Amino acid sequence: MAARAKRRPPLASLARRWLAVLLVLAIGYAYYHPLRSWLERRHEFAARRAEVGRLASEKRALQDRLQFSASSDALAREARRLGFIRPGEHLFIVKGIEAWKKQHPNR
Repeated sequence: MAARAKRRPPLASLARRWLAVLLVLAIGYAYYHPLRSWLERRHEFAARRAEVGRLASEKRALQDRLQFSASSDALAREARRLGFIRPGEHLFIVKGIEAWKKQHPNR
């Protein structure tokens, strides 16, 4: 059997192949930047949506807290904490509670 000599494809065929490869690379490069930008924006949008959800729940919690603090029970409790008394009540100030607790540890 005679050894077959390697045949090179014609120059025009090689040029077309390289042109096709370069064309595919150029199209890929043209799509790369917009695709990357779109993915970044999508990620940023998801982060913003999560932040909006967190802020909405925080707003609901603050509105609930505001509604509770405007109730008469909460106002009375806060007034007592500040030392206000109702008309007709007597204020007693007790001193030495810590010393008494040290003397009576079981109580």
